[in-house]
Amino acid sequence: MILPNFNDFPRTGRIMGVDWGARRTGVAVSDASREFVFVRPPIITRQAGASVAQQIADLARAENVVGIVIGLPLRMDGTASETTDAVRRWGTELCTYVDLPIVFIDETLTSAAAQENMGRVRISDIKRGLDSESARVILENAIAVMGRLHN
Repeated sequence: MILPNFNDFPRTGRIMGVDWGARRTGVAVSDASREFVFVRPPIITRQAGASVAQQIADLARAENVVGIVIGLPLRMDGTASETTDAVRRWGTELCTYVDLPIVFIDETLTSAAAQENMGRVRISDIKRGLDSESARVILENAIAVMGRLHN
């Protein structure tokens, strides 16, 4: 179920961050205490046998997560774009595969932060790791928002 905000999102337990992309979908998962966030290999869309949403749902079950945070790509002025609509549709599809609370969070500038976190690496390494690193930034931002909300 898609929640409008983090008010009813689980306060404890492992959570997953997702950076959906037309080519690759990045994934990161927290530990149960939400102190640490770990990247997982991205899902390559064109190599996906099952739908990306189904693979994310399977991974969520395997990782025992209690909720999913999806990065929502907004324009710099906060308005929606065509990609925003595609991500919202994908989130709705994900609901058909998993019965977990899902929240969208603004992902503006997460790719830039992720690339900065990666440091000086080869272009091929950036392409391979940027999506899941972005998912890590998305998840860390969500954890910070929840921390402010519940303190």
